[in-house]
Parts: sequence; structure tokens; C-alpha cells
Amino acid sequence: MDTQLFSGHESSCSEFRDAFSRIMDAAPTRLETCVLSAAWINTKLGAMLSIADDAGLYLLEFIDSRGLEREIVRLRQKLKAAVIPGRTAITEQIEQELADYFNGVCFTFKTPIHLVGSAFQKQVWEILRQIPLGKTRPYSEIAKILKKPTAFRAVARANGSNQLALIIPCHRVIHLNGELGGYAGGINRKQWLLKHEEAHTRSSTKRAARTRDIFT
Repeated sequence: MDTQLFSGHESSCSEFRDAFSRIMDAAPTRLETCVLSAAWINTKLGAMLSIADDAGLYLLEFIDSRGLEREIVRLRQKLKAAVIPGRTAITEQIEQELADYFNGVCFTFKTPIHLVGSAFQKQVWEILRQIPLGKTRPYSEIAKILKKPTAFRAVARANGSNQLALIIPCHRVIHLNGELGGYAGGINRKQWLLKHEEAHTRSSTKRAARTRDIFT
């Protein structure tokens, strides 16, 4: 399944490489005050792009995610930053954690991150990080946690503005009727990620039950 899930991935990757090259080749301006390093990271579900500095990760997305080119431009403008190819210690850390995640070794991300967004978006993203592995939550429930029960559409927009895929698990947010809803990385990836996490949770529960049986 992993090798056939995205048959058009190679062409998407090539197209985005061209677009990203145009962004990086743009002449730095006098207003740019910092430099961020961008690197390709290969995963079972296709290549991902990381953008980081020496202190933390700003962006992690599948390279064919919807609107990624615009996200990079906005990040560059908001931070007044140049984005160039390169790797940092943060890149190395997230690459290892992604390998562990996709191989089912560890589902916890400890890489330091930078949240770039409004106060409301940051509130939503922090709630998303609290959704347990193997579970999903509807937009309306997140709105209720924020004590803004009618703001589910704003929650959906904040969810869609997440720039740290997997680390902030926006793929765990679904519609109230159980439909998966959208995902910038594609609905097939969302389905795969949820099944991957659910399978791990079931296995962990079974192992814990067997351990209890042994000692009772």
C-alpha cells in the first residue's frame, strides 16, 4: 500500500522542487533579518519539507500539500527570513522522530517547535496536540473546549493553517458525522495516518492486557 498510495508523487515532487527553487532564488531583501534552513525528508508517505533554525522547527509538510508554496512565502514574509537549503540539528532530530513514527517505534515528537500564528490559532493547535493517539475529535468539540461553541468554522480554519504536520495532529480532527473532512496532505494520507495510529493503540492495549493477566 505504501508504494502505491501516491502514484503521481514523483511528478508532484518535481513540480514543487521547481516552485521552491524559485522561492529560494528570490534575492534577499534588506528587511530579511534571519536565515532558515529547508531540507527534504523522505518518509513512507512521500517526501516532507522541514524548515528550521538552530532552535526549533517552523514548518513540516508533505511536499505536495495543498498551498505549501504560499505557506513558505507567508512564513518568509512574516519572519522577515531568507529560506535556503540546509540542515540543522533540529532537522536531524525531526528526521529520526519521523522514521520512528512511521515505523511504529515511537509516536512522541520532542523536537522543539516555533508556533507562528495568531493567539486563537495557537490555542487551537495546543488543543490538537492533546488529542490522544488513536483518537479523533470533531471541530465542534474543540470549539466547546475553547468555550466558543459557535466557532467551529474558525477552528476548522485554524486547523487548516497548521504548518507542523503530525507534530500538531490536525489529521485527528474530523466532522461531527464521522466523515474525515479535508487534509492538506490528501485524504488518502489522512486515512493512512489514522489507521496507523489506531493499529498501534490496539496493539499497545493488547500487550498491556496480557501483562495484567500474567501478574494476576
